[in-house]
Amino acid sequence: MPKEKHQPDHGRKLKPESRMMSYGYHPEWSEGAIKCPVFQTSTFVFRSAEQGKAFFEVAYGLRAARPKEKSGLIYSRINNPDLEILEDRLSLWEEAEDCAVFESGMGAITTAFLEFLKPGDLILTSAPLYGGTDHFLHSFLPKIGIESMEFQPRQEGADIIKQLEASGKQDRLAMIYIETPANPTNALIDIEACRAIADRYSKEGKRVLVAVDNTYMGPLWQHPLKHGADLVLYSATKYIGGHSDVIAGACLGSGELIHRVKGLRTFMGNMAGPWTGWLLLRSLETLKVRMEQQAANAEKVAAWLTKHPKVEKVYYLGLLTPEDGQQYRIYRKQHNSPGAMMAFDINGGADGQDSERLAFRFLNRLKLIKLAVSLGSTESLAEHPATMTHIGVGAHHRAEMNITEKLIRLSIGVEDYGDIIWDIDQALGEG
Repeated sequence: MPKEKHQPDHGRKLKPESRMMSYGYHPEWSEGAIKCPVFQTSTFVFRSAEQGKAFFEVAYGLRAARPKEKSGLIYSRINNPDLEILEDRLSLWEEAEDCAVFESGMGAITTAFLEFLKPGDLILTSAPLYGGTDHFLHSFLPKIGIESMEFQPRQEGADIIKQLEASGKQDRLAMIYIETPANPTNALIDIEACRAIADRYSKEGKRVLVAVDNTYMGPLWQHPLKHGADLVLYSATKYIGGHSDVIAGACLGSGELIHRVKGLRTFMGNMAGPWTGWLLLRSLETLKVRMEQQAANAEKVAAWLTKHPKVEKVYYLGLLTPEDGQQYRIYRKQHNSPGAMMAFDINGGADGQDSERLAFRFLNRLKLIKLAVSLGSTESLAEHPATMTHIGVGAHHRAEMNITEKLIRLSIGVEDYGDIIWDIDQALGEG
């Protein structure tokens, strides 16, 4: 099956949500099947020995593909039709040159780190980060001589530069890695400011990369490549998958960078399989309608939470105002929507232990909303970051990032918003 990314649009440039049903796939390739089938195969047959040689030469980087030469199917650890079509369709949302899909978000993140960082390098990161990323940065990378340094969301670019130069490590900077909005506080990082810092320390032959974990916003609500990022990373398990039934990750960027990512992926063997690819192809068809409904529900839930006497503070992008200064400016510049993720501090705890008790009481009383980690799926979810997703982050570090015992994170689903509010209300109630 040839790989053809650029199919005609019949004289009109169609929106990504219109192209998710057919882009990259022709029914005549598969007996007229309207949907791409699952290509459950380990290997692919070559028409000739010469073709097999040509496919391997390109796949292993021994030569560049010739004009109009298609990348050939060899072995499902290298490429597979379901994977390739999925990567093509994901690229549409970001207007990226290429995409690499993995069996998990951590697979995408760690492969990007290992491909673009080497012993002696410094990676500058925002805080807070997803607990798994934080653990890899602080527990594994130091073992291979890679150091990390973090900055806080409300630091301006000049302050970050001052911090970096005070360390004396600025010449070792190889990557700036940010998660924006941050998990779980919704704190925002200015991508363009990070690009400017990266450019300041880039040299001829050594470009400092900017990588953005865009999981919280999904492919719909924020487009980091347009603001200067080199790589965009996703836990595709979340909004992209959207049904809590598949684990996957993705990395998007220029053809040159993703070619390198795919090269390491081949030898690490952490690419997504055909069933994962097929499930995500299904999910992409409803991505926009799901995410728009979730955002509409979240706006109503957040507004209601701000008025509840047992809620101390709500962390939701839609509540930012000009008085929030830097955070508001970043939100207006980078986002198309406030999204569907929020967190709130439960009110009434005299100390940390009491706050945890009240938070657990709330979580244990939920009836419709499920007590579970992850996010971005059709069902609403609630969790306690300090003792769940971020338990591996040191207590002092958690406190610095405002991940306290009273903080509860919500991922708003597609249920009726009135029912979601009812469930939160009864869980917060007396008794």
